[in-house]
Amino acid sequence: MDLTRYVNTFGKAMRRKHGCKVHKVSINAAFTCPNRDATKGIGGCTFCNNASFNVNAQNAPTIDQQLCEGKAVVGRKKNASKFIAYFQAYTSTYGDVALLEQRYEQALRTPDVVGLSIGTRPDCVPDEVLRLLARYQEQGHEVWLELGLQSANDEVLRQVNRGHDVACYKDAIKRAKSFGLQVCTHLIVGLPGETPEASVDAAAMTTDHNSDGLKIHPLHVVKGTQMARQLKQGGIPSLSQEQYVDVVTRIIRQAPDEQTFHRLTGTANEQLLLAPQWCQRKWSVLNAIYHRLAACPAT
Repeated sequence: MDLTRYVNTFGKAMRRKHGCKVHKVSINAAFTCPNRDATKGIGGCTFCNNASFNVNAQNAPTIDQQLCEGKAVVGRKKNASKFIAYFQAYTSTYGDVALLEQRYEQALRTPDVVGLSIGTRPDCVPDEVLRLLARYQEQGHEVWLELGLQSANDEVLRQVNRGHDVACYKDAIKRAKSFGLQVCTHLIVGLPGETPEASVDAAAMTTDHNSDGLKIHPLHVVKGTQMARQLKQGGIPSLSQEQYVDVVTRIIRQAPDEQTFHRLTGTANEQLLLAPQWCQRKWSVLNAIYHRLAACPAT
């Protein structure tokens, strides 16, 4: 299986640009979230438990330690020789700019780290942060701003307690592009109230607003979340692997050739995952996407 035959994957794009295999190393820089500290809300998004995907969500080592350990693991498993520091946990632009600069530059000083990927929310990207990231890009670093949109439906965003609306995303990406930054948009397929067609349309909307990349994954219902309680009450619709594969392949086929796909599916910590169980089978999902694309490639 070689998805790069049909998809402009992040790995393919980075190899073309940097001449070698480049891989993200996820780190936790001890940020929090305005949707947890009562600035925007409390409790966070109804689906969120960072421990489900971030092994360093609790008691994170230093950035240096995380990068050193991550590079060793990723370098061995993925045969990568260059790395991007992925500030993944919570909202990694949420803080004083001087503090952000200190933590970002700590990562950039690490040998073989060629850039940054900054995970954040559309309501947490003031111009001074965008200006800082643009400066790193001007210095020759690979920089990606990863904006968590999740849905292009305001009612769905409200129901999952997201704390921002679609207009906020459109403003954030417009300003990010004015600074010349590369933007990757995150979307979740299978949120309550979101139809498959709406997920496909959401991806098209991000392209219309000049998002350079997409990161897509199915909804994970995990322990320790409000959504876990809703699942017990029968309030979370079931998303099948077949439905998910159909949505993702439709998104890929409508995307422009230059769009970079940072992720086509995702897994959660198996000890925390409640549903859907097929999410644990990452390669089964990717193989299904590949075979669907191979059976009917875009013309």
